[in-house]
Amino acid sequence: MVTPIAGTGTPEQTWEAWPAPAAWPRLSVDAVSTPLVVAPHPDDEVLGVGGLLAMLAGGVGVGVGVGVGVGVDVGVDVVVVTDGEASHPRSRAVNPDELAAIRRAETVAAGAVLGVDSSRLHYLQHPDGGIDESVLVGELCTYLVPGRWCFTTWRGDGHPDHETVGSAAADACTQTGAVLVEFPVWMWHWAEPDDPHVPWNRARRIELTGEARTAKARAVNAFRSQIRPLGPDPADAAILPPHVLARFARPYETVFVP
Repeated sequence: MVTPIAGTGTPEQTWEAWPAPAAWPRLSVDAVSTPLVVAPHPDDEVLGVGGLLAMLAGGVGVGVGVGVGVGVDVGVDVVVVTDGEASHPRSRAVNPDELAAIRRAETVAAGAVLGVDSSRLHYLQHPDGGIDESVLVGELCTYLVPGRWCFTTWRGDGHPDHETVGSAAADACTQTGAVLVEFPVWMWHWAEPDDPHVPWNRARRIELTGEARTAKARAVNAFRSQIRPLGPDPADAAILPPHVLARFARPYETVFVP
């Protein structure tokens, strides 16, 4: 279900006022085994599960009772499917090759904040907006084994690349016996509380420590090409302005489990 992402979307205040998330079951991170996070574009991994990454990759302490130790790297890998070179297709400030290089550097900087070493970042270089799903399934299978947790964008997120990556990851998990966990990114923009198109019954909360929230905010700020204008032309406007970023500053993250 590809959904137009237009306007300013559902305000964060509307989501904050919705009581349902308080009752969602908590996802305990002590069960997460050598997680693989698959991002359609550089920054999706941080927006969706940056706090979880910080708690699992050794960047911050995970808090009392979580069960995986404090600041212990449990083997987090991040696969970035595209370089995000099409985020500003009409830009006069940067060309696609320059933007791809910028976004890769931002990914490394964000990973360092979260505790993900650059050697654990894997770039597949599919065309931004032109992901080959069948090829991607095979590539993801090389990273997955039975029981490994695979976090990726929700198959109903509304953005074509997000849905393609989610679908490919689901197929790869089925083939390898890995555990699929999906996270929404653009859903928060087009959906509304109790939206019937969203599988709220599968929603789980990941509670973030204060340190994890701080690390996530710093990692988001590493993506300057997305959160600030590239130049004065409207074609260079920020992709992630403040009203969008507000949706990812919550004290918890949301995922959908099978």
